[in-house]
Amino acid sequence: MAHLLMVESWVGSMSRLLPRAIREGGHEFTFLTRDLHHYLRSAPEGTAHPLLAAHNVLTADTNDIEALLPLVERAHGALGFDAVITSCDYYLPTAARIAGRLGLPGPSSAAVENACRKDATRRVLADAAVPGPRFAVCADWAEAADAAQEIGYPLVLKPVDLCAGMFVRRVDDESELTHAYRAIADFPVNARGQRREPVVLLEELLRGPEVSVETVSFAGSGQVVGVTDKSVGGAPAFIETGHMFPAALAAADTEAAAQTALQALKALGLDGVVAHTEIKLTADGPRVVEVNPRPAGNRITELIRHVTGIDLAAACVDVALGREPDLRRRATGLRSAAIGFLVPDTEGVLESIDGAGDVRTAADLLEIQLVEPGKVVKAAGSNNEYLGHVMAGDAEGLGARDRVATLLSALCPKVVGR
Repeated sequence: MAHLLMVESWVGSMSRLLPRAIREGGHEFTFLTRDLHHYLRSAPEGTAHPLLAAHNVLTADTNDIEALLPLVERAHGALGFDAVITSCDYYLPTAARIAGRLGLPGPSSAAVENACRKDATRRVLADAAVPGPRFAVCADWAEAADAAQEIGYPLVLKPVDLCAGMFVRRVDDESELTHAYRAIADFPVNARGQRREPVVLLEELLRGPEVSVETVSFAGSGQVVGVTDKSVGGAPAFIETGHMFPAALAAADTEAAAQTALQALKALGLDGVVAHTEIKLTADGPRVVEVNPRPAGNRITELIRHVTGIDLAAACVDVALGREPDLRRRATGLRSAAIGFLVPDTEGVLESIDGAGDVRTAADLLEIQLVEPGKVVKAAGSNNEYLGHVMAGDAEGLGARDRVATLLSALCPKVVGR
């Protein structure tokens, strides 16, 4: 039995999948957090959050890495950790620094930091000739305005250190650029209390379908588990509205996306990670959108498990421990699985979601999760405002996305003004 140190977590599905994978692997974990109430608030009423099943819960300022490292060394001396893990993007560099300090397995902290900073990722990939958009890193408004003129509209404006599509916007002219730039500037601290870098990333708008490549790297070798498609809405924001695994692509496009993702991982020096690399399939070939050195969110790992039997949460635990993961495919009875999200487009208070009863009894349904009435709703501007999701499978072919679309169309949220 191994003992893992989990440094913070997302409060969504991976906060449940990783504890499950640790437990099913016969291991235990200690949970390290700066704010335990952040997780207590996220648990459904009357239930305990799975993170609280930790063997130990330690409280410390996880945002102060220099003070945290000696504290973790002392905890390691008393408790004996075999690996360090997290699912939260904001703490991936911290986990890598701790693993390095304790002499435990894991990716290099420099590689993780470069992958978690969108501007650093762009520079590293450009130096390695890995295809991506034209871009500029801008420290102030004047630089952004000048770079926009040089690259040319339409553009995508991004913060360099936020997640879930927060403040990522398409801009078609200087007026829209001004509005989007000010919105980022007005958000100087992220949701975990970390002060953000005051720089933005400008990129040319890539056109074409977007996919993600799910990979596992171990002992210097990267393996592609598969390619997932993505639907995006909410313009000028880029909100993920659904996914299907495997992506309905020509074999050549699947292979091109996979090889581009592996090139990106190699350029960044990422090893010992489960990664989620987003790719645009443009007319000029695949282009890297971003590289995430952690398992995919939005239940993509569960789509993969339903179709292939491969458990990427378990693989994440294994590679963190320095062990070769089990990536053998197994027959599951499904050839595709898809998820669709209920995205609000209005503000108010959720009164009900009509049609939920019929959807819950539908054939081919794998999951349904809906927020409870009474929730305060705002028009979605990122992946953080969903009202729920449905997941369905197809045993015959690549029809899961159509099945999910039908189920979603039967759900009618009623939102009343505040």
